[in-house]
Amino acid sequence: MPIRQHRDWELKESQVTPERVYQNRRSLLKTMGVGGLMAGAVPLLAACEDNTLIVYEKDPSAPLYPVKRNTRYQLDRPETPEKLATTYNNFYEFGSHKNVWRVSQVLPLRPWEVKIDGLVEQPITIGIDELLKKMPLEERLYRFRCVEAWSMAVPWSGFALKALVDLAKPLGSAKYLQMETFHNPTVATGQKQGWYPWPYREGLTLAEATNELAFIATGLYGKPIPKQNGAPLRLAVPWKYGFKSVKSIARFTFTEKQPLTFWEKVNSAEYGFWANVNPKVSHRRWSQATERVLGKAGRVPTQIFNGYGEYVADLYKGMEGERLYS
Repeated sequence: MPIRQHRDWELKESQVTPERVYQNRRSLLKTMGVGGLMAGAVPLLAACEDNTLIVYEKDPSAPLYPVKRNTRYQLDRPETPEKLATTYNNFYEFGSHKNVWRVSQVLPLRPWEVKIDGLVEQPITIGIDELLKKMPLEERLYRFRCVEAWSMAVPWSGFALKALVDLAKPLGSAKYLQMETFHNPTVATGQKQGWYPWPYREGLTLAEATNELAFIATGLYGKPIPKQNGAPLRLAVPWKYGFKSVKSIARFTFTEKQPLTFWEKVNSAEYGFWANVNPKVSHRRWSQATERVLGKAGRVPTQIFNGYGEYVADLYKGMEGERLYS
């Protein structure tokens, strides 16, 4: 029987994109609007083992990274491996499963406009790349604690949320900053689930938004932030549970009234506005005393404010009557 040796450049049969996936790629790209991306934003195609087509889009902001690390913020644990941090995600716009890193690749990132409105001197709408030019980018090492009692430690790139607040020039009557994700059910099929109050909405007090820890992440691991992690803009507030860190932000609204947030509207008994990490206050269905660190065996104790009390505890003095932890 003749024996055929594979050359180095040849693909194994199992690696070949199935014909039906290849034939459907043009209609899929048209549906996603990839044809309207900026010049040079060439999509790269790949097929997963389950024949799901993934589109890896070249991000025009890639030359901005890596950025200089701010050494003020240090970790008490090793960084989470990049593969884990980018494949174990929640992104309800694309489903409630942990496999959203695959299906979320259909989200088009250009054009992407950010609206800044509400109680500001002058409402503006600005493109993501223009906004990035105006912001002082840096890298910060932060711990991240999910309300589901798992955690990670990652290097975010981006800018202090205070820089965006300063750009917006809020009026003296503004007390809160409301943030909303994109709304595009054609692409984000999870947004077709009518029992959820889309678009995803979160909020902070202005005191929280201008605290030095409040951060808008635009990159991760020295590269543009992946879609499943909240591209092109996501909030990172490391002293709060992860559901506060709204992803793929398209709108910042300054308001006098406390926003009714997405999960608060879905189930206010379990997910409140403040959502500060507290190991002594259990979720209604599980303990928050310990957490599972991605990539490590066993569990570790959870810290009050996720270990960031020295930066944020003063924000909540005199608020004992508020439900600060949920």
